[in-house]
Amino acid sequence: MQVPASFQYRKATSVAHALALLQEYGPESVVIAGGHSLLPMMKLRLAHPEALIDINDLDEIAGIRVEDGSAGRELVIGAMARHAELLACAEAGAHFPILHDAERVIADPIVRNRGTVGGSLCQADPSEDLSAVFAALRADLVVRGPDGDRTVAARDFFVGPYQTVLAPGELLGEIRVPITADGTPAASAYEKVDRRAGDWAVGAVGAVVEVVGGVLAQVGIGLTALGAERFVAAEAEDFLRGEPPDEQRLAEAGAIAARHCRPTADQRGPVDYKRHLAGELVTRALRRAVGRVG
Repeated sequence: MQVPASFQYRKATSVAHALALLQEYGPESVVIAGGHSLLPMMKLRLAHPEALIDINDLDEIAGIRVEDGSAGRELVIGAMARHAELLACAEAGAHFPILHDAERVIADPIVRNRGTVGGSLCQADPSEDLSAVFAALRADLVVRGPDGDRTVAARDFFVGPYQTVLAPGELLGEIRVPITADGTPAASAYEKVDRRAGDWAVGAVGAVVEVVGGVLAQVGIGLTALGAERFVAAEAEDFLRGEPPDEQRLAEAGAIAARHCRPTADQRGPVDYKRHLAGELVTRALRRAVGRVG
């Protein structure tokens, strides 16, 4: 039998209450929402927090909406939004098809019904899908803490496997994704290879492109489970920016991403296979995203 170590349990009733509880119990306390990653780690004694702060009732940081931000319209996703809610949100999928592409291949309906978008990001698992998606989208993450809110770019949020910039006592509040100035749907796509449906990725790639005047004005490429620093294929992005999105360039971008990623061998495959997979998936995701332009 797998049994977690003893811990204190408190249920937060508001964001302010949650922050107060995190301060009260100190750095050995953690928040819990869906719990699909945390609870198995606790049962295996890989994680042993002294206190769990339940934030399931925090409607302040739930929901999905479009609103005007400082730099224009933004899709705002509350950290407590469930995966199933994001998958069912037609407005989110219309602006960013990559979100629905990714959510369809995350785990199974049971996990999607309870797991949260914020929980996935804060877990920072190298094989987790949404980290690469929001890195490709160049989203901003709003962090709430005892000293007020601060905004962190998604590409700066992840500092290593299972590590983020969240300090003790802080809480992820929402994810903000900028919508193109004219409101047209962003061209984006997500491609994933796994061993069975809903499994962790052997490798996956998210691509976001903005085509202006026949050339790529902006490109975002996020890599999952392929050893990319901060989940981003920056060299491939730089190669494509300002160039027309023809097939030869997309294939070369895949080759560049493959050369610069650092996959590790595990039960899902050797390094050479994963590096080859990185190149193929980058090309496929870019091709699919470009095909959605207009």
